[in-house]
Amino acid sequence: MAKSDVKLIGAWPSPFVMRPRIALNIKSVGYEFLEETLGSKSQLLLESNPVHKKIPVLIHDGKPLCESLVIVEYIDEVWSSGPTILPSDPYDRALARFWAAYLDEKWFPTMRSIATAKGEEARKALIEQAGEGVMMLEDVFSRCSKGKGFFGGDQIGYLDIAFGSFLGWLRTTEKMNGVKLIDEAKTPSLLKWATSFSSHPAVKDVLPETEKLVEFAKVLAKFKAASSNS
Repeated sequence: MAKSDVKLIGAWPSPFVMRPRIALNIKSVGYEFLEETLGSKSQLLLESNPVHKKIPVLIHDGKPLCESLVIVEYIDEVWSSGPTILPSDPYDRALARFWAAYLDEKWFPTMRSIATAKGEEARKALIEQAGEGVMMLEDVFSRCSKGKGFFGGDQIGYLDIAFGSFLGWLRTTEKMNGVKLIDEAKTPSLLKWATSFSSHPAVKDVLPETEKLVEFAKVLAKFKAASSNS
């Protein structure tokens, strides 16, 4: 499919934007990436997602679609000739959706809050909560992978994309706080999975380097501070 038929509005640091990018790569779909600028929203974004005014937005044949995991499911259904992303078994599919929702609604907000925690005790509590979530996901991986390399089995699947898109920010959080959320002692399976996921051809050019995200996090913190004082 020509790139002009598929456009993706996003920004390189966003884990939610990484999800459709990885899905499109898995399906070998060419697309035009329309980069948004920090602190501003393009007219195309506002017109394409008038409800939330957020990235990512997939535009396919002129029709916009919002919400990262909704987009991933759409990509899986529309380009069905490529490798499948969602599990074929109804129970496995429901389980993957459940844990993807947990990641978005509970785990990632907790990890993201570490950077803005008020005081050392609050920071430690949030790090502990995020770590407990990762340990739960270690058990989930054992069940979903069925002894294979990914949550999706032999290949990257829905839950791999949902969790894997956060790896860059997880590593950034580890580096900026001097902690380890994924390590050999507590989460050996996830440690191995994270390496395999990050080096996958559909992922390696999309997942930002940790150092680049650390620098962006510093810029973002300054931007938010300036916005709150203005």
